[in-house]
Amino acid sequence: QVQLVESGGGSVQAGGSLRLSCVVSGYTDSSGCMAWFRQPPGKERGAVAIIDSTGGTSYADSVKGRFTISEDSAKNSLYLQMNSLKPEDTAMYYCAARQYYAAALCRMVEGIFDNWGQGTQVTVSS
Repeated sequence: QVQLVESGGGSVQAGGSLRLSCVVSGYTDSSGCMAWFRQPPGKERGAVAIIDSTGGTSYADSVKGRFTISEDSAKNSLYLQMNSLKPEDTAMYYCAARQYYAAALCRMVEGIFDNWGQGTQVTVSS
């Protein structure tokens, strides 16, 4: 069973940086997709960034140039480096994974992912 545990959230002033981490256990396949989603207060959850098994990445327009998704297979970890944070980045951030999924099919679509972490809160003050 795949388990995802996020950490690294917190409170930061606008313009600051945070690095989110997601430790993955039980992931037995080298293919598939991993992603970060976020849910702002009172809004629906949406995709922030995805990474496929080839290292290909995609980002939401709102975070392009500010956020970077990466993974470290040796540490079974997924990361989200967030720079130049804005108050509108305030949200609960979730790590998500889907095993046995061709890289070419990875999309920033919530329905693709069947494994989720519990979330970590990011709060950005102005």
